[in-house]
Amino acid sequence: MILLLDAGNTRLKWGLRQGGAWRARGALERERIGDLPHALRQALPAGQGLQRILFCNVAGPEVAAAVAQAVAALSPGLEAFVSTPQAAGVRNAYARPAQLGADRWAALVGAWNQERRPCLVVNAGTALTVDVLLADPESPGGGLFAGGCILPGFDLMRAALNRHTAQLPLASGEWVELPRNTDDAIVSGCLHAQAGAVERIYRQLPPASPCLLSGGGAVQLDACLDPALPVRRVDYLVLEGLARVADGGPA
Repeated sequence: MILLLDAGNTRLKWGLRQGGAWRARGALERERIGDLPHALRQALPAGQGLQRILFCNVAGPEVAAAVAQAVAALSPGLEAFVSTPQAAGVRNAYARPAQLGADRWAALVGAWNQERRPCLVVNAGTALTVDVLLADPESPGGGLFAGGCILPGFDLMRAALNRHTAQLPLASGEWVELPRNTDDAIVSGCLHAQAGAVERIYRQLPPASPCLLSGGGAVQLDACLDPALPVRRVDYLVLEGLARVADGGPA
């Protein structure tokens, strides 16, 4: 059995994989990482151990230490997933491939192996990432990460306006096309900015390419995107990428 872990800024997602198929998946809030052994023991068949743990972590060393402690009794040792020039049929065109966030890289690998065609990969979390996947002209059947953008996430935008202005609140308004009060104006402005970035970058893809949307802010962002955009909401996209790498051998 292989354990795949995706540690983000707010949640730890986990998945158990065996024989190229998912056996169980779940998520824990960051402050509940200590509950991971219990979740795994419930999901593991009796007498079944772990042969490998592949760990994607963008939450820093404190979270890494907490995860390592949580799985110490079950673990053959954590294997860090990092960005590479190529993985599972996808080529990384970043100027310095190792500089790409490991979670973005895993999501891109997962997206290509699900779609096998150009697509936009959007994660609406603490930060908003918008990444372009194209068919690789140098490798028939392969994908190419052509580049992408990073923006502040919705909560970061909202907090920045509150923190760095004298009179703007930490808004709790609603999405409105043309707001008529300050709270709605802030919330709608942040969402307009995010939606605009997604829609502008999407223009670089072939027509009808899918837009894969994930992350804690996916529902909110999806509601204000152009209805003509072919959006598909996906969960566990980082775990899907880790699974493709794990199924094919070492990262």
